[in-house]
Amino acid sequence: MPVRTKAAPPTPWSSNLAEPNVHESAYVHSFSRLIGDVRVGANVFVAPGSSIRADEGTPFYIGDSTNIQDGVVIHGLEKGRVIGDDSNEYSVWIGENTCITHMALIHGPAYVGDECFIGFRSTVFNAKVGDGCIVMMHALIQDVEIPPGKYIPSGAIITNQQQADRLPDVQDSDRDFAHHVVEINEALLAGYQCIEDSSCMTPLAKSLTSSDQSSTEAAKDNNYMNLVGNMTLSTDIRTQLRSLLAQGCTITTEHANKRRFKTKSWLDGGRLAGTREDQVVAELNRILQENSGEYVKLVGVDPNAKRRVAEIIVQRPGEAPIQGKANTSYRNGNGNSNGNGFAHNGSANLSGDVSGQIRSLLSQGCNIGIEHASKRRFKTKSWLTAGQVSGGINQVMGKIEAIAAKHPQDYIRIIGADPNTKTRIAEVIVQRPGTGIVAGSSNGSSSSYSNGNGNVTSGGRLSAKTLEAVRSLLSAGYKIGTEHATKRRFKTKSWQSCSPIESSRESEVIAALEACLAEHSGEYVRMIGIDAAAKRRVSDSIIQRPGDVVAAKQATVASYSNGNGNGNSKSYGNAYSNGHSATSNSLSSEVLKEVRSLLSAGYQLSTEHASKRRFKSKSWQSCAPIASSREGDVISALEACLAEHSGEYVRMIGVDTAAKRRISETIIQRP
Repeated sequence: MPVRTKAAPPTPWSSNLAEPNVHESAYVHSFSRLIGDVRVGANVFVAPGSSIRADEGTPFYIGDSTNIQDGVVIHGLEKGRVIGDDSNEYSVWIGENTCITHMALIHGPAYVGDECFIGFRSTVFNAKVGDGCIVMMHALIQDVEIPPGKYIPSGAIITNQQQADRLPDVQDSDRDFAHHVVEINEALLAGYQCIEDSSCMTPLAKSLTSSDQSSTEAAKDNNYMNLVGNMTLSTDIRTQLRSLLAQGCTITTEHANKRRFKTKSWLDGGRLAGTREDQVVAELNRILQENSGEYVKLVGVDPNAKRRVAEIIVQRPGEAPIQGKANTSYRNGNGNSNGNGFAHNGSANLSGDVSGQIRSLLSQGCNIGIEHASKRRFKTKSWLTAGQVSGGINQVMGKIEAIAAKHPQDYIRIIGADPNTKTRIAEVIVQRPGTGIVAGSSNGSSSSYSNGNGNVTSGGRLSAKTLEAVRSLLSAGYKIGTEHATKRRFKTKSWQSCSPIESSRESEVIAALEACLAEHSGEYVRMIGIDAAAKRRVSDSIIQRPGDVVAAKQATVASYSNGNGNGNSKSYGNAYSNGHSATSNSLSSEVLKEVRSLLSAGYQLSTEHASKRRFKSKSWQSCAPIASSREGDVISALEACLAEHSGEYVRMIGVDTAAKRRISETIIQRP
C-alpha cells in the first residue's frame, strides 16, 4: 500500500514545501498521514490512524526502531525549538527505541529521549523527557524537564520542575514492560512489511508454526508477561506496595473470614517472597485467589524497628481487589494506629477522648449542641437536633447519656458552635449503633511547656497556631520578621516590612507582632521565619486579614512549665495538646487526622493550588515548600496556603522522600 505523505503547505513562516523523508526500512501504514519535514529513521513503525504534521512547527525527527502507535498526534507550535542529539534545532525530537503508544500527544516544542515509553493518551508539551523514562497512562508533562530514568505514574500532572525532580526512578519491572512493547512492535513491523510481499508469506507461516512451542515456553520466563497475567491489584495499591519495597520493608499478609474480621482475629498468611515488585505482586495475587471469599490485608513491616508501618486491606468478600483508594492505617512508634486519609469514619474526634474534646470546646466559649440520626438518616446526613446544652462538662455528658439511652441504635454527635461568628467549628461523633458512647477519660486540654520564667505572657491578638509557630521558630534558632500589605498591594504581592524584631525572647517577639497588628489593623500582616545563617526565609504565614476580629472569649488558658515546676499562662484561640495535637478552624478533622498520620509515618507534606480554570485542566501550581516536619509548623503552612489562595482549589500532597514518590493527594479546599 502506498504511504500517504505530503509536502508542507506554504505559510508565512515556511515556504520550502518540505516533504517527509522516510527510511526505506521503516513502515508507515497507509491510514496514517505524514506532512512536511518529518525525518523517519530506520525500522520505525507508524501504526494506522497516526497524524504527524510538521506544517507549523518544523522539522520533526523520529529515531531508529521507534514505534508510533494508533491515533498518535505529533504536532508543534511555530515558535519554540529543542536541540536534538545531533545539535540541530527541531520542533519535535523523538529518540531511538522509543514507544509512543495509542492516542498519545507529542506537541512541540518537545524532546523525548531514547528508550522511552509514553503511555496511552498521555501528553508531552513544551517539555523534555530524558532517556529511559517511562510515562504511564493519561499523564500530562508540560513546561518541565524530566531527568533520565524517571517513572511517571498514570494520571500524573507534572507542570513544575519541583514535581519533576522528585519523581521516582524506573524499576526493573517497568523496563521489562517497555522492552516487551518494543519487541511486540518489532514483530508487527516485520509482519506488516511481509504481508505486502507474497514471496515471504509462505516461509514465514511455516517458521511461525514451528516456533509456537518455543515462544510459549519463553513467555513463561518473561517477567513482564507474568506481571500482566496478575494485574488484578489497583494502581493505588501497587503504588503503595512499591513505596514499601523502596523503603526496605518486608511484606506479609493476613486474612480473615467475615466472623473473624468483626472480631479482628486475623490469621497469618505468611511473608511474601522476593524483593522485586513483580515477584511480590505475583505472590500476593496467589494469596488473593486462595482466600477469594475472605478479607485479605497486606502488612508492611520495618525490619529494623520490628514494627508495622502500614496495613492495607486489598480484598473484601464478594468484591474484586479494591480499585479505589486503599483502606490503610499507619502506625506510629508506640504502636498506635491512625488512618492515613484514604478512609475516614466521618468522625471529627481527633484524639478519641470525648470528654477532653468537650472540655476544650467549653473552654473556648463554644455553645454545645447535640444531634442524632438513624442509620438511614446518617447515610443521607439528615441529622435531627436534640437541643443545646448549657453548663459544664458534667451537664453535657449527662445530656449525651440521656440521648443515648433514648436512641441506643442511633448515631449521636456533639456540635461546637462559635457564638460570635455563628459557625460550627467541631462535629464529634460520640456514639455509633451498637457501640454505645465512646468512652474516654480526659487527659486535659492544657499542656506543660518551658520558657524559663515565671511571668505571664499574653497573646490576645494572636491565634493559637500563630503562637505555636512563634515558639517553634524560636526554638529552632530562627529570627522572626513581619510584613504588611493593603488590599491592593496584597493582590500584587507587594508586601512592606514592619519594624525589625531584633529580640529572640518569646514575650518580646509576641509584643512586637501585636504592635505590628495594631499599627496595620486594616491590612494583611504576615509573619516571616528567617534562617539568619543561610540568609533565607524558611516560612511565612498570614496572621491578620482585613476585617479580622479578635474574639477574646475564645481564648483558652494553657499551662506551661519549664520542668522545674514554674508555670506560665498563655492565651490561645485554639487548643494544643503536648505540642503534637492541634486544632484548626480552617482545616477539617479528617485533614488534621491525615496530617498526623502522614507525619507519624515519616512522610513530607507539600501543597498545590489551582484556579477553577486550572483545576479543570489539572494544571496545579505549588505553594511555598513546607520544610518542617513539626505538626504545628505544617498546619500553619497549610492554613497559610489556604488563606493566600482562598478562592481556589488547594490540595495536600504526601511525599515519600526515600522513594521520591507521592503517596497521597487530598483536596482540602474548594472555591
